[in-house]
Amino acid sequence: MENSDVSLNPSGGEMDVRGAIEPALETDLMERILSSENLHRAWRQVRSNRGAPGIDGMRIEDFPAYARLHWEEIRQSLREGKYQPTPVRRVVIPKPGGKGERLLGVPSVLDRVIQQAILQVLRPIFDPEFSEYSFGCRPKRSAHGAILQVKAYVKQGYRGVVDLDLEKFFDTVNQDVLMARVSRKVRDKTLLSLIGRYLRAGVMVEGKVEATDWGTPQGSPLSPLLANILLDDLDQELERRGHRFVRYMDDLVILVKSPRAARRVMASVTHYLTQKLRLKVNPLKSRVCRIERLEYLGFTFQGIRIIWTEQAFQDFKHRLRGLTSRRWRVSMEYRIGRINQYLRGWMGYFGISKLYGPIPELDSWLRRRIRMCYWKQWRKPRTRIGNLLRLGTPRQHAFSTGLSRKGYWRLSRTMATHTGMTNEWLAQQGLLSIRDLWMRVQGYDKKPVKLSSS
Repeated sequence: MENSDVSLNPSGGEMDVRGAIEPALETDLMERILSSENLHRAWRQVRSNRGAPGIDGMRIEDFPAYARLHWEEIRQSLREGKYQPTPVRRVVIPKPGGKGERLLGVPSVLDRVIQQAILQVLRPIFDPEFSEYSFGCRPKRSAHGAILQVKAYVKQGYRGVVDLDLEKFFDTVNQDVLMARVSRKVRDKTLLSLIGRYLRAGVMVEGKVEATDWGTPQGSPLSPLLANILLDDLDQELERRGHRFVRYMDDLVILVKSPRAARRVMASVTHYLTQKLRLKVNPLKSRVCRIERLEYLGFTFQGIRIIWTEQAFQDFKHRLRGLTSRRWRVSMEYRIGRINQYLRGWMGYFGISKLYGPIPELDSWLRRRIRMCYWKQWRKPRTRIGNLLRLGTPRQHAFSTGLSRKGYWRLSRTMATHTGMTNEWLAQQGLLSIRDLWMRVQGYDKKPVKLSSS
């Protein structure tokens, strides 16, 4: 093969020549994978992850009964190398900001359990030797670590960025190249063959099974580890060259000190990716830029200051509009619970940003939308007036607002709704403060503060 240091592997992929001279690992990995303890742990993880059914329609809650009847037969077919995975179910979801679509493959519950069991045995073998600058889908590593590493480079004076976009990475992985990397450490031919069958299991699209001769299904438990195994070659090459880089799965940025260096690095790394790993670099989305123009994992930078991107902020408000939609007919208790759940998740991720400026106004905007939802729920003038009076609104304001025919949004910001549905009352109903969540993430002392009246 041209530009390749691999030879054919009888297990179905290629075998790396360098791997052939390394000490072989144990060849009975399948027995460790099929151990009762490992399988029980895999099932507990799959059960906690929940997830939709695969093409067989089996739900999480249906699996225990199925396993009791068929597990010994399945275990034996796995041990003998005869097990055939089912095709994954194609699911298409929009990317954030409306930037295209992401193709996911949903395996059956059974295949998720088996893949999780494989992952639990292989991850301790591969992960310890991965680069410290790889942050995606690894134990005790996160997107926050990647962002903070970028910040550390910026503080060192690296303000030029090579932002590389791998085109449809999970769909275009060369399976032979991937299996070559796996076989460097795995000598169990039964396991290698099983992983190869998972890669080639196919995908169900509109009732028809399509072949998967390329790629690794995004959405399966094993795919993130396989992606890191393949891209670890890139990480090691970048470290060997002395580059300052951060990789979160297929999102890679390299920081340099000059535009000239950035252009040179872009060309050389693109060549490495296409020739050695046979991956496609998207020339339209890959670019050289200053750190202030980088958008990475939902964040951007103002010098060394981390802030969320405008797109992340707009997506946040769009989701809150949906959760406070007047057309969503749910109880206010349920609505506020869902809003709080979303606020905790969003602020848990984006709260590392030092950007405080928009938060008070955002809190005020959200409270206004909650007041609008209450106003819509109260519906009848008699109910509105009665509730306002009970909440302490002056009689004149309660009647004038309660009898008004103006729109919900306009009436959500009146003297009556503010003196009745105060910030303190909304907090008593359970609504969390975005400001308080931000301060908690930032680690500031919880000191009493005067709330805004809006």
